[in-house]
Amino acid sequence: MRHVDSFEIQPPTPPSHNGVPRSAWARARRRVSRWHRPYIAILLLIDFGAAALASFLAVQIFEQATSGFRNSPQAWFYTVAFLLLPLGWVLFLWGNRAYDRRYLGLGPDEFKRVIRAGVAVAATVSFIAFATKTYSLSRWTVGFALLGALVLILLGRMTARGGLHALRRRAGQAGHRMVLVGTLPECLEVYTTVTRNPGVGLVPVAIHLTDGYAAARGLETPVPVYAGRDVLALVREVGGDTIAVCGSASAEPGELRRLAWQLEGSGVDLVVAPQLTDIAGPRVHIRPIEGLPLLHVEEPTLSGPALLVKSLMDRAAAGLGLLLLSPLFAAIALAIRISDTGPVFFRQPRVGHEGRTFRVWKFRTMYVDAEERLAGLVDQNETDGMLFKMKQDPRVFPVGRFLRASSLDELPQLINVLWGEMSLVGPRPLPADDGDFLGDVRRRLLVRPGMTGLWQVSGRSDLSWDEAVRLDLYYVDNWSLTYDLSILWRTVGVVLARKGAY
Repeated sequence: MRHVDSFEIQPPTPPSHNGVPRSAWARARRRVSRWHRPYIAILLLIDFGAAALASFLAVQIFEQATSGFRNSPQAWFYTVAFLLLPLGWVLFLWGNRAYDRRYLGLGPDEFKRVIRAGVAVAATVSFIAFATKTYSLSRWTVGFALLGALVLILLGRMTARGGLHALRRRAGQAGHRMVLVGTLPECLEVYTTVTRNPGVGLVPVAIHLTDGYAAARGLETPVPVYAGRDVLALVREVGGDTIAVCGSASAEPGELRRLAWQLEGSGVDLVVAPQLTDIAGPRVHIRPIEGLPLLHVEEPTLSGPALLVKSLMDRAAAGLGLLLLSPLFAAIALAIRISDTGPVFFRQPRVGHEGRTFRVWKFRTMYVDAEERLAGLVDQNETDGMLFKMKQDPRVFPVGRFLRASSLDELPQLINVLWGEMSLVGPRPLPADDGDFLGDVRRRLLVRPGMTGLWQVSGRSDLSWDEAVRLDLYYVDNWSLTYDLSILWRTVGVVLARKGAY
């Protein structure tokens, strides 16, 4: 943290140009982060290799049944299968901007573009086969090669993204160096948001104030603060590659357009962080009307076909899970009875959808007198929210400690999911004995609580109460079936790593 108490105001530097059309060949050299080109080279090798491997597996699996393979010249067949088709994948991925650095390592756009490229490859192969009347090829072979390549490319990119995130978290490298532009409160809010997860690779390196130094004098800031400077010159000085215009600074007439002009050809990315926060992707649309770009925000999906599909998927998955996990349930029940006499399950009243109370099913992890011993431990609570949490809670017996660390104690909640009281993904259910939920917290009750959710995959018990509520409200306002699948996938890694579970 830096203590801001004195400043040196420098006169602004005139911008390099004002949007006057220039030759396309006279652009300045683009500033590209060092991590970008090696990472793209790795992705190219992964994508080409994945497509070639899928073709190889298709030939090996269906070779005996593929008359087209036996009747066609093997040299030509191998050239198409192991060279031209993988090369076509790379070209279509490039055409769909799946190698654009703005979409790599962050968000679902990268995977959407891969899927779009896969559809284009399949359509092109089908058209070529129809146009050249190449009907001798086995449909199973072609289908397996195309679908297998798509799956392998997605898995390869997930692995590459995991390595990139690990590099960012451990070494602080391979990120986007950002200069935040706006008022100090707005910039600090954006700073807190983008640095919450180091894996996303957004690294603020400076703040440029639009309202002068007076508003920041005497305050502590995590990065250096500047004012009265040419923004592009400042970016070059601090080694940045991205400018983030925060809050009200984006609303100044003409300023944002002139800044975009100034950045043309520089390779510096321009992003806008509007005051409308915690509203994501599908709900936000830009609709230009008479040259005025309006940001249209749609209502969250709290009813309709998508919610019905979610409910059906939840109950089907819960029923299948209970059936497959019944032997594990029996083993856990036996371990609990051996550890401490008493019931196997712990059922506590929780607040659910639209404020309805239900009893949540969990494997018991505490001694039978845990409630009586709680009064003497209240002053040792390690959280600031409605739930009592201790990392070394003496009321938890050894087997219960293992069940909590591995999240196995949560599995009986599949019963609540099957009965429609909970969902696989949603806000965490809170105890019903804490009174009525007021203010923003009550909005969590618009959807069914979940066995897992955004807060579980973002830190669980290590998060503050305010942060947990923020994540739950973000989920309520932005949930989708795709987002649910993403959270379920991330839950696997969090459970294996035992993050925030105690």
